[in-house]
Amino acid sequence: MKLLFDLFPVAAFFIAYRIGKSFPEESAAFVAAAFGPVAASATFPDLVAVIVATTIAIVATLLQVGWLLMRRQPVKPMLWLSAILIVAFGGMTIWLQNELFIKWKPSLLYWSFAAILVGGRVLFQRNLLSALLGSELQLPAAVWDRMLWLWAGFFALLGAANLYVAYTFTTEQWVDFKTFGLIGLTFAFVLGLGVYLSRHLKEAPDA
Repeated sequence: MKLLFDLFPVAAFFIAYRIGKSFPEESAAFVAAAFGPVAASATFPDLVAVIVATTIAIVATLLQVGWLLMRRQPVKPMLWLSAILIVAFGGMTIWLQNELFIKWKPSLLYWSFAAILVGGRVLFQRNLLSALLGSELQLPAAVWDRMLWLWAGFFALLGAANLYVAYTFTTEQWVDFKTFGLIGLTFAFVLGLGVYLSRHLKEAPDA
């Protein structure tokens, strides 16, 4: 359930984009009524679908935050950062009718994660992964440091990969990559990291 909750905005964006592409006239009418007409261009169907999907993703993210606040549950910094970026860059995509802004959002999010991990380690001599997960995983300090740098490097690569696809392939292909490629790469990385960490896990102390 937590995984579904975390992926809710991503799934909402993908589904809304597909609906927008499947019903271009209805989507254009919705966008025109909500935000004003979109200037006709060679990328008109994709742009309209992106604006629809971005609108839905913003609403979905705000619903996530609102749901947690309503239930008086903590909103993780990761979600706050994602909400700020989706509202800011999604808003610019809608306002300026330019899909590049929303395409940059995943890269900026991943690079922010990498910068936070590296900044905490270099500037404050703190391993934020160890601080967050130390109660759940018993690992040597050297392995925690190695894991932090692996995650930071992986986030940096994901951000670069997202922009490569955004600027090299079609918008539709980018949406597919954003939905399935980035998530698939993350799952593969986590599985590989799990195999590596299994060799270094300390035995739990006797009760």
